[in-house]
Amino acid sequence: MGVSGCGKTLIGKMLSKALSVPFFDADEFHSEENKTKMSSGIPLSDEDRQPWLEKLNKEARKHTFQGCVIACSALKEKYRRLLIKGIEPNVQWVYLKGDYDTIYSRMNARSDHYMPAEMLQSQFDDLEEPGNAININVSLAPEQIIKDIKQRLK
Repeated sequence: MGVSGCGKTLIGKMLSKALSVPFFDADEFHSEENKTKMSSGIPLSDEDRQPWLEKLNKEARKHTFQGCVIACSALKEKYRRLLIKGIEPNVQWVYLKGDYDTIYSRMNARSDHYMPAEMLQSQFDDLEEPGNAININVSLAPEQIIKDIKQRLK
């Protein structure tokens, strides 16, 4: 979890491969309306996110026993509670933490995403840092991030 541009997709794919479990990118579960809204520079409301979070929870529940990795912003505590509803003991949060300037520069360097860098501040504004997560500094090399996560997983 973390703000847009922190590396959720890259790290999520690498971690799922390292753990031999499926990977799901939450961005692929957004409705076309949500994607259009974000690409137009309009932050999503809690109401916009509700059905998206419910779809993700349903997918996570399907993989309770075999496990999976889901890359999702999960910016607020209430979003995280909805994402893990019914599977709470089986979830380990990993928070990819970085500063605004580092992540903003990463977002400006990418060209294949619908989320404009100008919306990053709205993500930081909404972010409620989790108290129950493995915190990882996004400045580390991806291989080191995976190593650190694997060492700290329950």
